[in-house]
Amino acid sequence: LRNSRGGHQPDLEYFAKEALDEGIIGLTVHPRPDERHIKHSDLELIKNITDQYKKEFNIEGNPLEEGSQSYVGFMEIIRKYKPTQTTLVPDSTSQITSDHGWEMTEANNLDLTKEVRQYSARCSIFVDADSDLNLLTNKDINAIEIYTGPYAQAVLENNNKQTESEVEKIKNLSLKAKELGLRVNAGHDLNLENLPELRKLDLIDEVSIGHAIITQSLIYGFKETIKKYLEVTNG
Repeated sequence: LRNSRGGHQPDLEYFAKEALDEGIIGLTVHPRPDERHIKHSDLELIKNITDQYKKEFNIEGNPLEEGSQSYVGFMEIIRKYKPTQTTLVPDSTSQITSDHGWEMTEANNLDLTKEVRQYSARCSIFVDADSDLNLLTNKDINAIEIYTGPYAQAVLENNNKQTESEVEKIKNLSLKAKELGLRVNAGHDLNLENLPELRKLDLIDEVSIGHAIITQSLIYGFKETIKKYLEVTNG
């Protein structure tokens, strides 16, 4: 919202602290070369805030994205800011938002995961809900983030059959991940309307909510929106 206008409003520090004061478990950023999601100058601020609050710092992005102009490159960001969790996403610079997960063969061949684990307690990969984790052999990966876009779309369209199918996929993938000792995260288009069904599964450790918080803050206000999400996620 701030970047669409330029300048310093809304104030990132203020709203980050407001959310943390309400009890969220951490902050997620997705730095991109064009800085449309987060400015590179924001990263140190977010790192310092999460350290101050003793909360998690999650940096997500494409590990193969190299430096250009003011963008130092994804791996250089990880080396410098040492986030609690690094989430690897197979998106391209031109994508508006992430829209698919890694193929397991791609994830297995990500040599950078070993270095990621030197700087982050968790190395998570973005995966589709129908992924076969039996094919995942990369031992440096200790978490997954399930791409929930198809589930959210099914709910939006009131397609009960498709919603049930997507929930079943998410459930089965989560169970397999737990069996393999992987942390289970989820994200993409999740909101107050579609989160409760996933919460019932009681299998997901963490969800990343971004755009929906801003959207619903226009209705409820920021603090009240955060409280509503915590009510849902805490069960």
